Amino acid sequence: MNKIVKYLKESYRDKNFLMVIHLTENAVSKILSLALIIVIFASLIDLIFILSRDLFVDGGFGFVRNGLIEIFGLFLNILIALELLENIIVYLRKHVVQLELVLTTALIAVARKIIIFDPKQYEKIDLIALGIAIICLSASYWLIRNSHKTEDE
Repeated sequence: MNKIVKYLKESYRDKNFLMVIHLTENAVSKILSLALIIVIFASLIDLIFILSRDLFVDGGFGFVRNGLIEIFGLFLNILIALELLENIIVYLRKHVVQLELVLTTALIAVARKIIIFDPKQYEKIDLIALGIAIICLSASYWLIRNSHKTEDE
């Protein structure tokens, strides 16, 4: 029993405890990146099947009239997933969340929403809210970018 208490005391010292947290963060980041790679390939296969069906089964280029916005949405979903993967990769390399990358990913996600926005399905206030979100994210990105330039100088 004395050995267990001694082991627990040693485990909860700051240095050892932080090492366990660091190892946990790395493990979770790696699992997330593997899961994201699976999602990216599944999305890519889905996009290929949809494009193939629209081009070869439905009589060619039918997606231009009917589902071009849906196709753009699928492309942007893959791009967003790649940006998220890049965020995880940078975290694994530097152990820092890069705010510029996170803001870029958020800008792409909101831009995707604007591109696939269906005015029949949503209210006009929703489009205004997306516009405000883009302005705020862009201003945040500009501030972060400029603060990095002044630090580098």
